[in-house]
Amino acid sequence: MDSTSYDALDLRILQALEVDGRAPFSRIAEVLDVSDQTVARRYRRLVADGGLRIVGLQDSHVLGHDSWMLRLRCTPEGAETIAAALARRPDTMWIGLTSGGTEVVCVTVPRTRGDHDDLLLGKLPRTPHIVEIRALQILHRFYGGPQGWLSKHDPLTAAQRTALAPPAPTAEGALPAPDDAPLLDVLKRDGRATYPELQRATGRSESAVKRRLAQLLASRALYIDIEYDTLRVGFRVAALLWITASPGRLDAVGRALAAHDEVAFAAATAGPSNIVVTVLARDTADLYAYVSGKLGRLEGVEHVETAPFMHRVKQLTYQPPLR
Repeated sequence: MDSTSYDALDLRILQALEVDGRAPFSRIAEVLDVSDQTVARRYRRLVADGGLRIVGLQDSHVLGHDSWMLRLRCTPEGAETIAAALARRPDTMWIGLTSGGTEVVCVTVPRTRGDHDDLLLGKLPRTPHIVEIRALQILHRFYGGPQGWLSKHDPLTAAQRTALAPPAPTAEGALPAPDDAPLLDVLKRDGRATYPELQRATGRSESAVKRRLAQLLASRALYIDIEYDTLRVGFRVAALLWITASPGRLDAVGRALAAHDEVAFAAATAGPSNIVVTVLARDTADLYAYVSGKLGRLEGVEHVETAPFMHRVKQLTYQPPLR
């Protein structure tokens, strides 16, 4: 595979998996009008060489769990070590280095209040090389989570998206329970894990596993997501935008940002700024055009701090290799 780009079929397969991450290869092949073997071969190559992973994630917003963004200003020699240590924690979901490598940005979903206090009041303040800690609670998500970014660029036609959409839930939704932990752990590693694999992990019958997975997906507390290398889609620049919007325009600005093609994630936060956005751009000039144009024209935006990413240390569930 070309190390710099996905081709047109790769992109269609990626969006097919974004629509339904557990769709059988046969269904994807039928909709894309290629052979089953072609889809299977491309999928294996995307996983091995293209940074693709399918993961089952719990939606903290549906579950009512607090999530936080941490901004850790560090001395240059300590940032990567701190980021790597955070990446090993099970309660971190995304970590990147910004500001020329002097700031670690981390999304964390503490499992308990004690975990939150231990990290923010215990471990981080005692960590060498951390100069400043800002903890920003995420108050509302405008875009991201189950909403896939490729849908904004549509390698697939509307008819193909409709054909690939999973059937409407037939089971009544049910939130995760403690005894679902083995099932959720497997799906977090592999969202396409087969029913026999899930059966072995849980000790339940295959029919019970199918029924329980259907219930969890119907509740929307569990969703299947895809992770991939946006560089290979042609977007070489990613940046965090810390935006201050006037309080009366906060929701309107957030909803407008969610509709922008460049925006992969947008949320309202507590803290000095009140909106955080992840944007993807083809190059630095493209990022400048977005900040000075489409974003700059939004009524209610009072201040923007732009922090380009150096690299991702951890995506949703795993650590990609350094470039």
